Amino acid sequence: MKTLEIVGFKRTELGKKNAKNLRNEGMVPCVMYGAGQQVHFAVPMILFRPLVYTSDVHMVELNIEGDIHKAILQDIQFHPVSEMIMHADFLKLQDHKPVKMNIPVRLKGTAIGVQKGGKLVMKLPKVRVQALPAYLPDYVELDVTNLDLGKSARVRDITTNNFTILTDGQVTVATVAIPRALRVTK
Repeated sequence: MKTLEIVGFKRTELGKKNAKNLRNEGMVPCVMYGAGQQVHFAVPMILFRPLVYTSDVHMVELNIEGDIHKAILQDIQFHPVSEMIMHADFLKLQDHKPVKMNIPVRLKGTAIGVQKGGKLVMKLPKVRVQALPAYLPDYVELDVTNLDLGKSARVRDITTNNFTILTDGQVTVATVAIPRALRVTK
């Protein structure tokens, strides 16, 4: 899994007033929890761009005043109007403890139905996965070469390797839609 470094500064004062002052300075109030500890810190808002505004998932190397922690972004809150980042939660990774995370799905191959004039429609861009941090994948791959017109590929069709998919196996990931021109009307 790709790793991204984020540099933060410890927060000594907590509360709404302090968080508002941090946001006015272009910082995001954050908390890292896990392993029986909580660390409150602030990060410059610009450092979130490669982490949040991408379809990829990243492991985060948090550098909080010299202390380095491996973590993942657990939750992020945005302002409802301005879309400004209000708060971020990180989960500290432990080598022996499994982690649950949403991982993107990538489609592999050209479907038979697409070659016949159908349109491949992605229904589920991410699946929930549980794995040890060392085995977290960058993405899961689904082979769609055998999909014909009107057929679908489901979560159960994804092959797993050292991780477990928590999303229900009946959920449709991709389907080959039949265009109006190919439909036979009776």
